[in-house]
Amino acid sequence: MELALTEEQRMIQESAERFLAQVASAGSVRTAMAGETGLDSAAWARIARELYWPALAIPEEYGGLGLGFVEVCLLQEQLGRSLLPTPFFATCCMAIPALLLSRNQALKNLWLPGLAAGEISASLAWTSAPRWDDSGVQVYAQSCAAGYRLNGQYQYVIDGAECDLLIIAARTPGSIGEAGIRLFALPALTPGISRQQQPTLDQTRRFSTITLNDVVLNDEHLLSEPGLGWPLLRDVLHMACIGLAAEQTGGARKVLELTLSYIGGREQFGRSIASFQAIKHRCADLLLEVECARSASYYAACIADQCLNIDGDPSAQLQLAEAAATAKIHASEGFFKCAAESIQLHGGVGFTWEYDPHLYFKRARASEQLLGTPAFHREQLAKHIFGERP
Repeated sequence: MELALTEEQRMIQESAERFLAQVASAGSVRTAMAGETGLDSAAWARIARELYWPALAIPEEYGGLGLGFVEVCLLQEQLGRSLLPTPFFATCCMAIPALLLSRNQALKNLWLPGLAAGEISASLAWTSAPRWDDSGVQVYAQSCAAGYRLNGQYQYVIDGAECDLLIIAARTPGSIGEAGIRLFALPALTPGISRQQQPTLDQTRRFSTITLNDVVLNDEHLLSEPGLGWPLLRDVLHMACIGLAAEQTGGARKVLELTLSYIGGREQFGRSIASFQAIKHRCADLLLEVECARSASYYAACIADQCLNIDGDPSAQLQLAEAAATAKIHASEGFFKCAAESIQLHGGVGFTWEYDPHLYFKRARASEQLLGTPAFHREQLAKHIFGERP
């Protein structure tokens, strides 16, 4: 497994940085987050239909570019730097991996070409409570003559009010834990589905509540085979954690750069505060956090790439959970420390609306909670180390 970036990957990284520098100014991000949808639709149209970012990890047989999850994470890192509100994360780090890992060829043929072409966006709805393990699946799929009748409510669905495709998790009545969980893929406008945006701390990322009221589905909508619903969902959540960690790494690096730029021009006692030893040491500690997060997220992206690749290393599957948890811990803690220190080092203006650090602080705090806190992932790592069942 090659851990160094290839020339092609560096080109993707650099082109994304140039593009986002053009379209994701502080003003455009603030305009988008204040809009009705909370998304920059114009930028997303260019990303999806001109740059083909959603097609990166989709195989060529479905109209994709046939690259991998490492390239997706490189783009996630750049999007984390800009905070540009787009459906890229939910579509490319949650929904597309779910389809790629599924064995339902008909659903792949139905949805992947549209996703690759940028014609539709997608999201994952699975938890009904602030829980990030199997206990969060609380929507029930009752057997009926037509197939399955689903009732319940999902929380924390990223960009759920605007997506076209929903990947949802439900369990059979009476089941507990990992048993009885099934994944379905269905149009977001399926009769019986209602969607409502939730108020959020981070205005650059919208969440939705999705309610299912007697939604009728059949076996054609099933992504998972009997008994394999939770393993599929679990792996998708691991990959989502890795994609989120890449985004957090980019945000941490950017907010550190903002801090260094500000303190370099701020003077006290007749000299730049960047020359004070205590300030230097604090910034050095932040750089260490960023580099640890980057190393963990890059390694985890390589593991996820192998798991999605049909010709990948089979042993990577055994490392996915550990790599995802490690990346999420380092990136969550590193991003939050960088954002919090940025506000402190900016002084009184650090949390004012006119300056950007507060946007990164809110994203850092919200992302730290999303898909499990560092404490949650440490517990998962401990269970993994001691051979306990997560």
